[in-house]
Amino acid sequence: MSSQELADFLRRRREELRPEDVPAEATTPPGRGARRTPGLRREEVAALAQVSVSYYERLERARAPRPSPQVLSSLATALQLAGAERDHLARLAGQVLPAENDGAPEHVPEDARQLLGRLDGIPAYIVNARLDIVAWNAAAAALITDFSQLTTEERNLTRISTRFRDTLCTGAPGSESDFSQQAAADLRAAGVRHPTDSVLAELINEFATHDPDFASNWRDHAVRPVPSVRKILHHPTAGELEVDRHTLSLPGSGFSLVMYTAEAGSRGAAALRSL
Repeated sequence: MSSQELADFLRRRREELRPEDVPAEATTPPGRGARRTPGLRREEVAALAQVSVSYYERLERARAPRPSPQVLSSLATALQLAGAERDHLARLAGQVLPAENDGAPEHVPEDARQLLGRLDGIPAYIVNARLDIVAWNAAAAALITDFSQLTTEERNLTRISTRFRDTLCTGAPGSESDFSQQAAADLRAAGVRHPTDSVLAELINEFATHDPDFASNWRDHAVRPVPSVRKILHHPTAGELEVDRHTLSLPGSGFSLVMYTAEAGSRGAAALRSL
């Protein structure tokens, strides 16, 4: 991963922080003049992380040596990173090794397949790091599409979402943006874990070119997971359904389980059972 990626991530997270988000003593006194850029100043982040201003400035210009684990921890705390973002920062700085076997996993663990089959009446499928749909149950095929009729290349979550955006599946207000944010977060994290996966790189380029929401979230270094998204599905026989899509990581496998549910007693719940 290039130092430019690290620099871009640091800059964008700095610009997201407002002076009121940090202790007053850490910000530049008002007499310094009006802020010409969004977020905190570089010297303010440097002070919070207890590193020199010149070193931090060189980090944001991709001209500094890779920071040590101790400096990374200080930067993560200064920028108020948590969870996936701290992990992403470490990977960008080369502190976490890429996956030993590069590329998305192909073999779905048997226990994951068994879980999929036991989700009676709950549409569900399993995706790999590239968001390829690699296994599904009958309810998912009835709700979304007959995945068996698609080619391997077409069975990709982002491609399907784009293909059916104006027909089978459209989002509730704001949910399509949420989906693009989740897709960008998942694929960016996958790209750091699998830096030489050329197929993944081609997918990212394809989505960034054709999906403005994805492209925007990609530029913003979206890595925060979006585990649940409310959607409205326009089904050809069941009509309009309001459902929630949940994404759960399957630890240690490289796969995620995606499920569709609806509020108990709702029309959507009844329609899902009828499928």
